[in-house]
Amino acid sequence: MTGEGKTLRGKVFEKIRNDILKGRYKKGDELVECTIGKELGVSRTPVREAIRQLELEGLVQLIPNKGAFVTGISVKDVMDMYQIRARLEGLCAAMAAEKITREQEEGMEEAIVLSDYHADRGNYDQVCQQDGRFHQLLYEASGSRILAHTLSDFHEYLQRVRMASVRYRMRVRPSNSEHREILDAIKNHEAEKAEQAACRHIFNTIENLKNCDLEKVLREEIK
Repeated sequence: MTGEGKTLRGKVFEKIRNDILKGRYKKGDELVECTIGKELGVSRTPVREAIRQLELEGLVQLIPNKGAFVTGISVKDVMDMYQIRARLEGLCAAMAAEKITREQEEGMEEAIVLSDYHADRGNYDQVCQQDGRFHQLLYEASGSRILAHTLSDFHEYLQRVRMASVRYRMRVRPSNSEHREILDAIKNHEAEKAEQAACRHIFNTIENLKNCDLEKVLREEIK
């Protein structure tokens, strides 16, 4: 396949994947190749290839002689990903303590400050955006392309849940304080302390999720 074809397939894949993760397509919805192709202005081929790739990710199930149906993310999937993410973000923070750049430090610091600023004003969409920015910079600071890619994927998979968690007001301030603790340990090159702080941050998020109706959250669409 040409580079252009690969780019097109990638764009179609990202669009359908994002629509599933944002809740536009619900669990059990059928993905009809010709309908999606018409909507995106492409042939059925890149749509078919994208659906096969989504099946490999577990977001879609292909049933012979019936079609492709959205599997989506379950509550168990969410909790599993957070458990795995806790360990991986701990490792990420430990690695960042040795490899972070000054620019990355400044970006994480700015994300913390802006998160507090927007929390004071009740701008929870902006708080969520800065939360995502902090974690993305943390992943990049690890210096591991593989680890950053894996954690970024988890972050995308959990976007609806992350927004619900951030919007739970009792969690906003503690979460940002935990970000500060992680960053301070990284700045001081205290790898073990950074690892523990990052793990604890995710486990605290897991506890917070018990205050959310995850079934409802996973049914809602992000606008």
